[in-house]
Amino acid sequence: MSLKIYADPCTVNCRKVLAGCELIGADFELVYVSYFSGGHREPEYVALNPNAMLPALTDGDFTLSESDVILQYIGAKTPGHSGYPSDLRARTDVHRWQAWSSAHWFAACYPYLVENAVKPLLGASPDLEVLDASEETFHRFAAVLDASLEGRTWLVGDHPTFADLSVAAPMHVHTFQKLPLDRYSNIRAWIARIEGLDCWKKTDPLPHFPPPAA
Repeated sequence: MSLKIYADPCTVNCRKVLAGCELIGADFELVYVSYFSGGHREPEYVALNPNAMLPALTDGDFTLSESDVILQYIGAKTPGHSGYPSDLRARTDVHRWQAWSSAHWFAACYPYLVENAVKPLLGASPDLEVLDASEETFHRFAAVLDASLEGRTWLVGDHPTFADLSVAAPMHVHTFQKLPLDRYSNIRAWIARIEGLDCWKKTDPLPHFPPPAA
């Protein structure tokens, strides 16, 4: 098997890629790199991804970083699946949502992940000032997503696609993140559908999180 993905499912971008592979039935080998143990900063891994960030992909002598681009590459190598549609407009719409998530949604969700999920694991307390300062940005983009989901089951077409996984990933532990979703019924219904997908269940990150600090 030539396709290898270097990842830790506990991270947003790794979960996105691994769930995408499961969604379309891509054949790959997972090379586990522990995020919390700093495996992504080891020289052997940095040689693959000089950014020292997860994930990375190798396909023979070809190396690739950036999670959405990795998904697009894998999708192109695994044709015939609605998860990465072949229709040009539908595929471009998938790319649009991936870009939107990377540029806006990730940053909107990230403070909640750090403050409410990661810090408690490390024995630290959430910074309430950071959370308060994050609310405006979160609600700005949550409103966009919620409106886009009005009357829709999935973001692109009639089936789950990479678009859904890329947008869901930044909120993949939303209960622990304590994302303020009360006013967004469309998002809540949509993320519940995501959580019902086999590809999402198979890439559950919780077993890979360290135990909370004493």
